[in-house]
Amino acid sequence: MAVEHEREILTWATFGEATRALATDVAASGWEPDLVLAVARGGLTVGGALGYALGVKNCAAVSVEYYTGVDARLDVPVFLPPVPDPVTLADLRVLVTDDVADTGHTLAAVLDFCAGVVADVRSAVLFHKPRSVVVPDYSWKRTDGWIVFPWSALPPVRGGGGEQ
Repeated sequence: MAVEHEREILTWATFGEATRALATDVAASGWEPDLVLAVARGGLTVGGALGYALGVKNCAAVSVEYYTGVDARLDVPVFLPPVPDPVTLADLRVLVTDDVADTGHTLAAVLDFCAGVVADVRSAVLFHKPRSVVVPDYSWKRTDGWIVFPWSALPPVRGGGGEQ
């Protein structure tokens, strides 16, 4: 991964290495998730890769809107439909995945959503920023820099602009 003017540039190849390292950390801890719950959108690729690497076929997603643009965000994270039915998560060990714990508010909202419902919940992210209100259970790298992810490095192929 290249660092360019305080930017972390994550390539697809490094993404593969990073998710494999994260999966190795989860496995080495002895904890075995029953479900991977990916935070859409950035956590979808991370969740899929970890699901494969950990041999977990039970995967789900939750969409949470917080960022509305570059360094622009809502006052609080908002869950977008469809929201997983908490009853279906009952008594499961859930691994919540996202690409980055930046402020940590999105991750905190999803962990709170799981609290009191699931048997156990842990979090795994590629990048953890020191300012995050949540310290993830598993993270690949700690950084203060702006991160360019391979899935959002280019503009959408359709018009309309908006945040990546």
